This record gives sequence, C-alpha cells and structure tokens, in this order.
Amino acid sequence: MPGSTAIILSDIGTGGSGQKISRLLKFFGVGHQVVAVDELFPLLLKKDTGPVQIFGSAAAFLRLFEKLEKERDKQWLLDARIHSAFCFVENGGGNPAGILAKLSVGTKAKLVAAKESSEPWKVSETAKDFTGLLTGLTVAPVAAASGLGPAGLVRGLHTETLIANPEGAVFLRLTFSGRPFFLSMTDVIDIDAPLPARDFDIRPHFLQAVPVVLYVKWAFAGTGWQSSETTACLVIDDPLLRPKYGHLNYEHLLGLMERLNFSTSIAFIPWNWNRSSAGTVKLFKDKQARFSLSVHGCDHTAGEFGGRDRARLAWKSRESIRRMARHRQKTGLAHDQVMIFPQGVFSGEAMAAVKHGEFIGTVSSEVISADPPARPVTIADYWEVAVMNYSDFPIFTRRYPWAGAENFAFDILLGKPCIVAIHHNDCHDGYKCLSDCIERLNKLNVKLRWTSLAEVIRRSFRWREISPSVVELEMYGSEVRLFNPSGEKKVFRICKRESTADAITGITVESQPVKWVFADNQVTFETDLFPEEAKTVTITYKPIPLDGIAGEGLGYRIKAGMRRYLSEVRDNHFQQKMFSK
Repeated sequence: MPGSTAIILSDIGTGGSGQKISRLLKFFGVGHQVVAVDELFPLLLKKDTGPVQIFGSAAAFLRLFEKLEKERDKQWLLDARIHSAFCFVENGGGNPAGILAKLSVGTKAKLVAAKESSEPWKVSETAKDFTGLLTGLTVAPVAAASGLGPAGLVRGLHTETLIANPEGAVFLRLTFSGRPFFLSMTDVIDIDAPLPARDFDIRPHFLQAVPVVLYVKWAFAGTGWQSSETTACLVIDDPLLRPKYGHLNYEHLLGLMERLNFSTSIAFIPWNWNRSSAGTVKLFKDKQARFSLSVHGCDHTAGEFGGRDRARLAWKSRESIRRMARHRQKTGLAHDQVMIFPQGVFSGEAMAAVKHGEFIGTVSSEVISADPPARPVTIADYWEVAVMNYSDFPIFTRRYPWAGAENFAFDILLGKPCIVAIHHNDCHDGYKCLSDCIERLNKLNVKLRWTSLAEVIRRSFRWREISPSVVELEMYGSEVRLFNPSGEKKVFRICKRESTADAITGITVESQPVKWVFADNQVTFETDLFPEEAKTVTITYKPIPLDGIAGEGLGYRIKAGMRRYLSEVRDNHFQQKMFSK
C-alpha cells in the first residue's frame, strides 16, 4: 500500500486479537505487518518507513512504553515516524488502568467499573473529522454479542471522548508523543465469526466494531478500499400498479417522496403483468426519477425460489423476465433487471439461475439460503458491499425502518448502499414510520443519492488508487457504472469474483467487447476513462439448459392464481379493517 503502513504489535500477533486486527485490515484493503516490540524501533529507523499506524492491546502498549523508558533516546522515532495508534483492551483484561495512567499524566482521569446501564451510548458531536456520518448517533445499550462488555469506563479526563454515556467514556482520543492515540476500552470484533442471526445488527456489536472501524476508515482514508458515493432506494414489496393498494396510495407516496426527497422501487410480482392501471402507469412514467419497478419472484408462491432443481429454477427465472417484458410492451414502462426473492427465500441453485437469467443482481433482507444445510455466512461476508457467497452473484442487503438509523449508518460506513424495505401495510399509520425513517437517514452526515435499484447496483463497488494513473475497482453486480471525476486520464483495472470462467459469454464496455483474463478466482480487465467520462461495463453469462421443462402444470397455475387473488382480498380489505381499529 502506498502512503501508510499498518503495524500490529506481535505481542498480540500470535493471539486471537492480533488475528482479528489482521483480518479487519485485510478486509478494508490495508497492507500491514506484524512486528515485535523489540523490533519496532529498528523498523522505524529505516529511511523508507513512512507514517506508521500501530495497533496493539493495552498490554502490548504497556510493554512498548516500558521499553521506551529504558531507551529514551528513541523517543524521536515516535515523534517523527508515528501517524497514530489504536489501543484496545483484549478480552476484558490487559491492565487498562495502567495504560490510562501512562496516557493521562497530570489529569484527574480514573477508571471505574462498567456496570449495566440503560443510558444510551452516544458518538461525539464535536469530532466530526473522525466520527464522520456516525456523528451524534445514539445507540441503546445492548448486551455485547461476545458476552464481553467494556473493561471499564473513563471519568474525569479532559480530552476528547468519542463514544460515551453519562457514566463515562468507552472510546477516547488522547495524545502521546504529540500523536493521536485512540483508546478503546473493549476488545475488537471477529469478522470471521459466523453471522449471528439472519442479518448483522450493529447494536450488540457496537462497542467492539465501531471504534476500530472508525479508526481504520480515518487513518487509511487514502489507501484502503473506498466507495465513490452512497446510493439509496426505498423498496415496497408486492403492490399492483393501481391508484391504491391496501394502505398504499401512489399519489400520497409521491407527495411524500417530493417533500422528503427519496425514491421508491416497487417490487412488482410478474404474475400481475396484465393488471396495471393506465393512470398509475402514467404516474410512473411522468415521475421516473421517483418511481421504478423491480422483479419480485415470478408467481410469488411460498418458497418458489427455495428449491434445488436448477433447470426448473432457470425456467422460473426466465418466465419472470418474459412476463416483465410483456408488461413493458403493454404499458411502455421499463423495469430494472433486479430480483427480490419472495419472503427472502432462495437456494444456492436459485442464485445460479438468476445470475444466468439476465438479472444484474439481487436485493434481499435475508442472506442465509434455504439449502439443507445452509451455507455459512460470516460477518465479513455480510459487511461486503454485497454478499457474494452464492454463485459469485450479489445479494445487496436491505433493512426495515425499525432496524434503526445506527444500522443504516454503519452499513454506509462500510461502503454498502442504503436500501430500505417496507410492505404496503407499513403505511397504515399515515406513512409516519416511513417518513421518520427517511428523515433520519437524510440527516446523517452523508449525501445520499436516491435512485432506482438498477442504479444502486451499478454504482455500488469499491475502489482504491494504486498509482496516480491507475484505479483498482471491484464490481459486484453484472453491470457497473464507471466515472472518472479527476482532471487526468485514468486506467481502471476492474475485477469481479468468479469461481469459474466457463459460464461467461463476454464482457463489454459501452457495448464494445474487451479482453479479460481469469486467475485466482476472479476475472480482470481494463478500460481507460478520460476526465469527466462515464462508461458502463456489462458481463453476460450462458443460459442454463432447461432440460425439457416447459412450464408449470394446470394445478399449480390454478393454485398460484388463487393465491394472488386471495392475497389482494387480504391486503385491500382484511388488513385495512384490522389496522383501522
């Protein structure tokens, strides 16, 4: 990595926390090395050593300070070669009081026990340079997922508190040897651990994840993986294109979108392709910057994409595309080639079928497949821009409003898009829950680009500059939108994870074929962009053979039709009466 070098003190390098730090740095694209305390000063003496960021436990830093007391002539090395340091308390121990005493000479700082409290944790409002989009965020206390809370709380220290509650600070920015020294009173998260639930909730991991992630994003802002912009979209599942559906009124929704400035994608069930009203279609056409359509299954039957018959799933995927094409031909209304699985149910084979069926990506609240047994997904997998565990095809995660602004904010901090999900019955309160959520998101310290789901996928990637003229970029969907905002010509070196290259039929940039190579489980290719130039990249795949499958039987079609009509009766009558009581 050019510019900065991360060092993990080897006192923890062979232990669990050292490995956790190493995995975090690798995840964020930060080069690093493990160095013993006794070897740190010789390393810093090397002329080619740039500004160094040091990670270590409280115990490791105490050993470093003891060594410095014996070799005071080396103090200048820390002054000249250290950029900053991040210190954490490993496994709730490691003498946090000792490290605090070293860093707070001359103050009245003291360490107190961290007792269970109902007081929320709050991110500083005055350290915006460091806390970024999490500035001022409050998070209700939740028992730590690891079972380990803070090793203690700091009181009485006259310096920057970055995360605290009224009882004390748990994350601070101090100064040592004239350099920023960040002290976290908790251990760091293990991103290689299995996903603890159906999604990742930051609240039980807040103190283990937020301090170290904030530090890495701040300390390596110019060298690690970055995102160019944050795209956002609201997704509403199931409704037909009629003036009203259940608690949803499209004219009212449009007024809310224009007042609060957001966009909506309707997850449209292809079975309904011949049932849209002309007036609602016209509304969508007139307001294409606000309204868009995505694909919600095919018939929307229970678990229709949860099976393992690849040929049948391939037919189902193609049938959804055919029906949406008929809808476009009938109404003139375009749609996004983005799949949202009904009830979030999908199998690994379904992901393969969708990948080979002209879709550019999927969006889901669920990332655990219906396969027996379910394929493991780690925290690191979920933290990616999109989950890529199934056929190297992306699941862009979405959340419901009640996940809280803290989860959306942390997703954005990681480089993920901001996708909100609701159903029509979530509008039963006059859109209050939805409008409150959108207002909180728009108040975050980040500019959201509200757009369609297709544009969310095309604009969601990660990149880093590996030289002044070369940008390395990883794409996730089968399409990506490139843009060169600089004043110089840039070479974009693009890669996408693929376990095999056999299924790829071609890669094009602005519809022109480009040469690509396959190695190390990824395809790689290049394209040049002049200043202010934009290009679209597309990867196409071979269709999956249908093995003679020509459709569903009469009995299935009758049941599917009954399900759709009964669902409408439920949504437009029973649920409205239920919520009106």
